[in-house]
Amino acid sequence: MYKRESPTNAPVADARALGLAHYAARGVLEHVLARHGSTFQQQVALRAALTADAPLPPDDLVTHVRGSLKADPADIRVILDELLAKKLLDTDGARLRPTEAGRELLATVGAETAPISARIWGGISAEDLAAAGRVLALVTELDNAELAALTA
Repeated sequence: MYKRESPTNAPVADARALGLAHYAARGVLEHVLARHGSTFQQQVALRAALTADAPLPPDDLVTHVRGSLKADPADIRVILDELLAKKLLDTDGARLRPTEAGRELLATVGAETAPISARIWGGISAEDLAAAGRVLALVTELDNAELAALTA
């Protein structure tokens, strides 16, 4: 691991820079997921089910995933059906819960991406990470408000 300093001539953060960073990070994750026959969208939905306090009704899980993916609910239902078919999600009465195989998949992907993440993030100063975190939280909040206004 090496320490990286913020370049003094760094470009100003904007939507394009954010998008490029998102797709670079997503590309790494998708590469790992593909080795396990899974997709980014499936991982987001499975993680939402795994991190819920209790098994969720399908409509509640769709709502939760939609908050992350900003996808059409019908498309999210297709993703949930894929996870059910792969036996990564299972029904618990009228609710959905991750299976042991689903938990293992997320644990395996996490273990495989951890050293990559450490190489990417490890040399960035705490000060830069804190500043980036504040900016990203604000941009997310503002973008979500704009999207809500557009779809109201």
